Amino acid sequence: MTQPNILILMVDQLNGTLFPDGPADWLHTPNLKKLAARSTRYANAYTGSPLCAPGRASFMSGQLPSRTGVYDNAAEFSSDIPTYAHHLRRAGYCTCLSGKMHFVGPDQLHGFEERLTTDIYPADFGWTPDYRKPGERIDWWYHNMGSVTGAGVAEITNQMEYDDEVAHFAKMKLYDLSRGGDDRPWCVTASFTHPHDPYVARRKYWDLYEGCEHLTPKVPAIPYEEQDKHSKRIFDANDWRSFNITDEDISRSRRAYFANISYLDDKIGEILQVLEDTRQEAIIVFCSDHGDMLGERGLWFKMSFFEGSSRVPLMISAQEMEPGLVETPVSTIDLTPTLGKLAGVDMGEIEPWTDGEDISALANGATRESPVAIEYAAEGSNAPLVSLRHGRFKYNRCALDPEQLFDLDADPEELTNLAEDPAHQETLDDFRARADARWDLDRFDAEVRASQARRWIVYEALRQGGYYPWDYQPLQKASERYMRNHMDLNVLEESKRFPRGE
Repeated sequence: MTQPNILILMVDQLNGTLFPDGPADWLHTPNLKKLAARSTRYANAYTGSPLCAPGRASFMSGQLPSRTGVYDNAAEFSSDIPTYAHHLRRAGYCTCLSGKMHFVGPDQLHGFEERLTTDIYPADFGWTPDYRKPGERIDWWYHNMGSVTGAGVAEITNQMEYDDEVAHFAKMKLYDLSRGGDDRPWCVTASFTHPHDPYVARRKYWDLYEGCEHLTPKVPAIPYEEQDKHSKRIFDANDWRSFNITDEDISRSRRAYFANISYLDDKIGEILQVLEDTRQEAIIVFCSDHGDMLGERGLWFKMSFFEGSSRVPLMISAQEMEPGLVETPVSTIDLTPTLGKLAGVDMGEIEPWTDGEDISALANGATRESPVAIEYAAEGSNAPLVSLRHGRFKYNRCALDPEQLFDLDADPEELTNLAEDPAHQETLDDFRARADARWDLDRFDAEVRASQARRWIVYEALRQGGYYPWDYQPLQKASERYMRNHMDLNVLEESKRFPRGE
């Protein structure tokens, strides 16, 4: 079997409800729509955890946070957990990352042979939540609603600077691979930070959504007193009482968010154009780490099991997979075993310790019986939350909260909790049994608390005296770039040209 090249295009905080069958018609995304036409499109794909670091660690490893230990945005991703980059590299692949993966800890590669950029977020334990202090806000890094009240237009921001760089280096790597200096198959991951808030967009993309009919949430803000218990915790974590959110703030935030989807479409189009221009073929995966509530119910950002936060876009373009729509629920944790299958990599040695499964066969009519599992144990929670999506239903559980059961076919906005409806007792009992078989919530809670306590001690200790941060420092070997005197100019010019002789 010839090992296929693999290009993974990952974005951050992209709401999967906007991708019911590829990008919604009203989104200005010509490149993603072109990709969707030749892809298997998973309409009901979910994150392993609706927060950046835990969601990404789960995506890379095929394991949920209760296995990886990456509970929150400051939890270390252990070096002994195999990722898709490890599996592919072990099988002979060149593995490369351009962009964000939010690795916490001294290992900043996790199987990637090369990283082309640093990360946009810190790699240390400074963002650790503390279950011992329920309700405490850590103001210098917790989200607040300033992202909403500050929405608007700018030509450069911290995040734009980052994503411009991510796209540039990804393109340069693809150009380099086309020149034949490395005959191995490759896996390149380009991982962007948009459309993650702040909700600020460049004018050219902002103008695309003048008069857009989707600037108002479908479900208006629900009064705080009527919110479920976890949503109240999210409101408090986001410091909602310190801000007056107007209809104009909501409209501008959503408009900037949509504009940044179009910005990403341009960047992704540039990368795909390089692939086409250099005549390289590859499996292409498009996904996000989690979603964004975008003002639905009054909620913003992520941290929730509601669809806007936990559901993500997922598309795979591969020769072995028939293009079309798959409505069976799947997860980003399924991507690692799926990539293994498509690349012909045997993962049998670790299968007992993985949570995901190969979903490539769903494109060709296969069925799936197992539920999709989601976990959350980070800021805005005071105990772990778990969720199961199976068939038309979603079930949510937390030791601190009443159970939730939603029929997503009849109630896609999740407004009617069926957990106390006698007509659905059998369904509820089935989900309870499945959750009991999968999780020991007392143990999960104890492990999260122990991890948090350890990290608070280590972080405070390492900030005393000499400080040696773990942030990734991209290496550029200047003496191996462009023309140097140990190189033969004639050989250099020929080898760095693609195509040659035309």
